[in-house]
Amino acid sequence: MSSRVLAVWCPDWPAVAAAAAADLPPTEPVAVVSGNRVTACSAVARAEGVGRGLRRREAQGRCPRLHVLTADPARDARMFEPVAAAVDAAAPGVEVLRPGLLVLAARGVARYFGSEEVAAERLIDQVSATGVECQIGAADELSTAVIAARYAALVQVGGGARFLAPLPVAELAAEPSLSGPGREALVDLLHRLGLRTVGDFAALTPVAVLSRFGVDAAVAHRCARGEPERPPSGRPLPPDLEVELRCDPPVDRVDAAAFAGRALAERLHARLSAASVACTRLAVHASTAHGEHLSRIWRCGEPLTPDGTADRVRWQLDGWLTGRSEAKPSSGIELLRLEPVEVVAAGALQLGLWGGVGAEDERARRALVRVQGLLGGDAVRVGVLSGGRGPGERVTVVPLGDEVVPVDDPTAPWPGRLPEPAPAAVLAAPPPVVLDDAEGNPVTVTDRGEFASRPVRLRWENRSWEVLGCAGPWSVDERWWDPGAARRVARAQVLLGWGDGVGESAPRALLVQFDGNGWRVEGAYE
Repeated sequence: MSSRVLAVWCPDWPAVAAAAAADLPPTEPVAVVSGNRVTACSAVARAEGVGRGLRRREAQGRCPRLHVLTADPARDARMFEPVAAAVDAAAPGVEVLRPGLLVLAARGVARYFGSEEVAAERLIDQVSATGVECQIGAADELSTAVIAARYAALVQVGGGARFLAPLPVAELAAEPSLSGPGREALVDLLHRLGLRTVGDFAALTPVAVLSRFGVDAAVAHRCARGEPERPPSGRPLPPDLEVELRCDPPVDRVDAAAFAGRALAERLHARLSAASVACTRLAVHASTAHGEHLSRIWRCGEPLTPDGTADRVRWQLDGWLTGRSEAKPSSGIELLRLEPVEVVAAGALQLGLWGGVGAEDERARRALVRVQGLLGGDAVRVGVLSGGRGPGERVTVVPLGDEVVPVDDPTAPWPGRLPEPAPAAVLAAPPPVVLDDAEGNPVTVTDRGEFASRPVRLRWENRSWEVLGCAGPWSVDERWWDPGAARRVARAQVLLGWGDGVGESAPRALLVQFDGNGWRVEGAYE
């Protein structure tokens, strides 16, 4: 039972925090908006048809009395500090995953209160005393406990996989603090492949998941199987990683505290970089002029960057200095200290193209601007995801420094769009090929968007390969109403076998396009 985890989840926390900051009663519908889209909403708003992902205007159309508030992570953290302090008062050792969600080891609190059930009731009472509703989940693994909290379930020892199996596969992406940036796309792909439940995904072999879907999918797969995603770090902490800053005079304003926190975060990451490690759990400590000591641990799904560390320090100091909890200091902060609690090898931090994070990006940008000054503005271009049906159409290239705006909206519906995964290489000048059927006749696409006959061989110049399988075709009939701009094509994916000649090789899978005059190779898969 030593590895059991309790998770305390406050539903719709961004909306709850925004409503509390605006002094709105719980009976009023509230939506939090970022980038003109709803990112969180209250239960009252959800009952009126408002949901995540809706555009602001559509949400207001569904609920005319909706209170629309702007997303503010600092506000969310500041309003969550009284909740964290209340839980910490009953069960020390809480770790904040994000504002609205915290976890703690179940062993100590269960022994103190007698059982996990009683402990969960006491923690709910503690949170309720702050005027906030919460749900408790418990399980052997952290991610399972977080998902269990969404269902207010205490999972039996060893029952994580059984609990998760019937749940929708979308639950693997429901908590962003425990998943990578591509988790939602992974869930969408699994759903289209027919893997609708967590149990369906867990039934796949780990080797197949890692080789087909990537590293984050392997992490999600371990979660689906009830296995530890990130076991406790066996790596000893290198010496002298802690950094501290004495504030003279003591800091009692949020802006001054944020400035001090950013400077301290940069010093911390300089030491982490020198030790070739990255931080995944960070303790923020503060001492006041009256001898008060404050502490909070932040746990992260991925290694912290300097900006991520600075944000969490700023959020925590904001919560301490302006919050309404009993932990609010009676005087200014005299000493600020950052302590890495858990570290991993620096390779776990995915660096950018320029080999680092932070100032390296700015130096690279200045170098590219200088190239533009020598060769012209169009000499350096950057890509942005655009709308379209073919892989080449989905990339808009704009000069560096111009507004990064795609030619077409990538979020708009694109009937006939090629499904994922995208080809690893897209050919600028698609070469012609021939698909033959079993009789040796060229394969075409009918007016109904189907193969006229089954392709069994692909010929490319003087070489040919057996077609082991194919998917599609996906037909596109664009601007059919305009004879001058009408375009009708069909795309298909073909899996190739061995070539005719000794030593012949080719990509094992190709994306081919039929335009009425024949087939061309549009892309290649690895």
